[in-house]
Amino acid sequence: MSSPETFKLYRYSPSTAAAGVATALFAIVTALHGFKMYRSRGWFLIPLFVGGLFEIIGYAARAYSASQTPNWTLGPYILQSLLLLVAPVLFAGSIYMILGRIILMTDGESHAIVRRKWLTKVFVACDVLAFVVQSGGASLQASHSIATMNTGEKIAVTGLFIQIIAFSLFVAVAVVFHARMVKVPTSRSSEVPWKKHLLALYISSGLIMVRSIFRVIEFIQGNAGYVFTHEWFLYVFDALLMLGVLGLFCWVHPGEIRGYLERKGNSQEEDSVPMQVHQRLGSDVN
Repeated sequence: MSSPETFKLYRYSPSTAAAGVATALFAIVTALHGFKMYRSRGWFLIPLFVGGLFEIIGYAARAYSASQTPNWTLGPYILQSLLLLVAPVLFAGSIYMILGRIILMTDGESHAIVRRKWLTKVFVACDVLAFVVQSGGASLQASHSIATMNTGEKIAVTGLFIQIIAFSLFVAVAVVFHARMVKVPTSRSSEVPWKKHLLALYISSGLIMVRSIFRVIEFIQGNAGYVFTHEWFLYVFDALLMLGVLGLFCWVHPGEIRGYLERKGNSQEEDSVPMQVHQRLGSDVN
């Protein structure tokens, strides 16, 4: 971790226009996702929707903070730092639940190396842990104390590593399920579009993984590091990638899975408890 002699909220003049454009784009895709979620009654996607709201509020706060240059106040900075850091954790929560629904949709329980219900509970628990740790780290980073700021960086990096490790294991579980399903298809698998949803899951997971690695590099370099001192990194390796996740799920909307489960006669909300956990987390951020 670097230890700059003086702490600065920003080490450049943040762009009001860039933050405003990001706010507008996230508002569009989040609204579209919310509409599709409501229409399909895919309530297991609420964490994804809340994550989109976090992105909107985060970039709106950043735009307001940028308008204060050079007399920045702490409130908008803390809000944008916290919400933009943890929003992808909520995206991950829905992604974990999507795989459980794909397994259920295909009658593929026997092909999964982890039982479907345990899969959701274990990975969402890891997601909650990553959320709490990253939130704590982000809060400490707003301190004007260099020692406290460095502690916050270390805590945030720990939370990001938890997310990266959990995501890596999750993708491995998905790949094994995919390989087994291709090798020995279930009778149900030929009747449902599971491959396109699994492909969307892979792509979105990859985008979040790249973004998490970027954030690790940012925090390891510290407040005076190269990444932190160049604003374009945030928009290329965070905003653009997370916009891609939301846009992808608007195009291949996981709420479609619920329709297949209803036609199958099995539309139980086995992920309702994890979903409620994420809802509570969203309300606890402030």
